[in-house]
Amino acid sequence: MQGNFVANLAVSKLLTPLDLGVIVFILLLTFASVLFGHLRRPKNTNKFLDYMLMGRQLTLPLFVATLAATWYGGIFGVNEITFNYGIYNFVTQGVFWYIAYIIFALFLVDKIKNYKSITLPQAAGQLFGEHARKTAAVFTFLNVLPISYVLSLGVFLQLVFGFELLPAMALGTFVVCVYAAWSGLRAVVFSDIIQFSIMCLSVLLVALMSFKTFGGIEFLKSALPATHFSITGGNSWLNTFVWAGIALATLVDPSFYQRCFAAKDAKTAKTGILICTFIWFCFDLCTTSGALYARAILPDALPKHAYFLYAVQLLPSGLRGFFIAGILCTILSTLDSFLFIASNTFAYDLFRDKFKNKVLANQIFFFLIGGAAILLALIFDGSFKKIWFVLGSYMAACLLAPMMFGYFFPKKITGKQFSFSVWLSAIIVTVWHIVPRAGFLAEVEGFYIGLIVNIIFLGAILLKGKYAKA
Repeated sequence: MQGNFVANLAVSKLLTPLDLGVIVFILLLTFASVLFGHLRRPKNTNKFLDYMLMGRQLTLPLFVATLAATWYGGIFGVNEITFNYGIYNFVTQGVFWYIAYIIFALFLVDKIKNYKSITLPQAAGQLFGEHARKTAAVFTFLNVLPISYVLSLGVFLQLVFGFELLPAMALGTFVVCVYAAWSGLRAVVFSDIIQFSIMCLSVLLVALMSFKTFGGIEFLKSALPATHFSITGGNSWLNTFVWAGIALATLVDPSFYQRCFAAKDAKTAKTGILICTFIWFCFDLCTTSGALYARAILPDALPKHAYFLYAVQLLPSGLRGFFIAGILCTILSTLDSFLFIASNTFAYDLFRDKFKNKVLANQIFFFLIGGAAILLALIFDGSFKKIWFVLGSYMAACLLAPMMFGYFFPKKITGKQFSFSVWLSAIIVTVWHIVPRAGFLAEVEGFYIGLIVNIIFLGAILLKGKYAKA
């Protein structure tokens, strides 16, 4: 604790009428943008394609706003990692991911756009057959199940209004389901325009005010443990580089695929991803530095609450409300997108022949999946790092290699071989997590083993020349 900053604080007692007015205004502006987007829907259009991909008419500004906004709903999680491990967060949640984004833009966008798919599982089906589509859909669903974002929204409402965590998650998720299910991707994109602007300005505001109030790097070095300025943050190198593999799961990330499928053309998608990478770099600098100041000023705070509690005490009335709205926008912009993709996966990929009205099925699944995410958030004990580490490692270990083999070695792997390799890797990763290990093996994460086995299996198929039937 320093000065007037305290680690335990009822945020609601700090809120002035001006703060509340700013928050309400930004929320109303967000909902108005959803209505505006809905009213701008072309009259003579394929309603299903518009609901899923905005008719494949995303322009560069819309593409950048929606993709950039979608990526940061777990802001409490990244700040928790910074609080505990310092710049390790910027490396594992930033640098590794920038490399993956650039690879995606330069080497995958053209290949993805050639397939004219609607979802990632559909692209897998076009590469390997219908059997592969179902397998890809299962792992896509696990990847986009918005557990950490439902948790983030619950933590936010808990901090600001003093709600209990479970009802906070339920209330917040229900509101998101209502507006996002109504108009599909169009609702997500137009709300992202407002949310993107507010979230970026809010974290920049905290970084600049922190520097002005406490000073720069010298202050942080004097107030923080030395490990907070090491790349590994006190973790092992093996643990650190697991995040590099998890970041490569971006190459099979459903939200990236969805935005690319929705873009007007490949050039829009490529340029948009590169612009977003620069925006994410700046955003990460702001959040990492802000969380380091929070650790220095409020070392006794709960790690996942510290940045938020620090910021609301740092900023004056009005700006405090703007920051709170910015954090809310950051969470909502990811939660609505992931709920949308998860509902698509169920209604369009896993049970595509079960529903005549897929838009209505999508809307129903919004609420069912939101409920499932709430329950799973409780099972994961509210740990952001645990959620990302477990689910992210499965996506990277199981689906990454088969999809890349399909793009770069087309028609050489069958659908059954694809599915076998994915499930084999999943079983190995699961067993590796369960079986007790000692010594060096205790440091080796299941992600490494699953990915290596996957690559060896698929590589053997190629070497033996077992070409899939046309």
